[in-house]
Amino acid sequence: MMGKRTVILGIESSCDDTSAAVLADRCLLSNVMASQKVHEQYGGVVPELASRAHQQNIVPVVDQALKQAGVGMDEVDAIAFTRGPGLLGSLLVGVSFAKGLALSSGKPLIEVNHLQGHILSHFVIEEGKPHREPQFPFLALLVSGGHTQIVKVNDYLDFEVLGRTIDDAVGEAFDKCAKLLDLGYPGGPVIDRLAKEGDSARFRFAKPNVPGLDYSFSGIKTSLLYFLRDEVAKDPDFVEKNKADLCASFQKDLIDILMKKLLLAVKQTSIRQIVIGGGVSANSGLRSRIEEEGRRRGWTTFLPELRFTTDNAAMIAAVGHFKYEKGLFTPLDVAPVSRAADLNMK
Repeated sequence: MMGKRTVILGIESSCDDTSAAVLADRCLLSNVMASQKVHEQYGGVVPELASRAHQQNIVPVVDQALKQAGVGMDEVDAIAFTRGPGLLGSLLVGVSFAKGLALSSGKPLIEVNHLQGHILSHFVIEEGKPHREPQFPFLALLVSGGHTQIVKVNDYLDFEVLGRTIDDAVGEAFDKCAKLLDLGYPGGPVIDRLAKEGDSARFRFAKPNVPGLDYSFSGIKTSLLYFLRDEVAKDPDFVEKNKADLCASFQKDLIDILMKKLLLAVKQTSIRQIVIGGGVSANSGLRSRIEEEGRRRGWTTFLPELRFTTDNAAMIAAVGHFKYEKGLFTPLDVAPVSRAADLNMK
């Protein structure tokens, strides 16, 4: 038996990764993931195919997570699941499975906002590895394919969104660049790799002028589109000849946009504990820039392990742990939510 430890089973199915994890007092016992390769040929996630793959994967993934953790359902204290935001069809699979498991096992349900999960992934403890975690309050730069936000985190479950994108997310800008340069899907890692070989000062693209701490990325995507159209008209091989420089320049401009608002947020709040999270937090250019600014400005910076930058159930279980401590349980008639109005979704 696990004694008096709080054991949380986490389930994540917001997009195209099916994941299940088990945490005991925030210590990671297992984190199993099934990725979907089917979307590569379409250049992006196809929602219908994603939900079908979740249906195939969720039973073996949850079963494997429990087995790897050496935990039976009788030892689980609660089932935490992603309620949203995400693709509705994908979320439906995870939510429905969690509800069925709760009904059959008699365990309570805990709904989790996917975005909170990315932030609280920094509180997952891995045995045998050094553990650092931010002190409250801290600022979180949340960067992913669907969201870009600066969040002031006052406590484990107290989030205040200071700024958000008014149009596209930074991850969408990376995806658009990859598509225009014919780099395949997912293109973000390819841009990151090519950027290391290129000259980031070679090209410049239009940067937004948005007031306050909000972001905008639609303009820079359009700027790249028109720039490539004009250059390719002059030289059909322009993209191939300049691929590394284009990736390096575009990536640098995106990071400049992100950092400009983060620097402003630090100035306005005087908070010097800085966290990043979300899929784009795997980008090596962004990671080094955050660390560099941290050293220069006296910040304490926290970068997630690369395996916690993708959608994973460990982060969902982490939020579940803190909600369990406060008795924040979810009724069985819960429905998934594709768009979360803010990070305080209960």
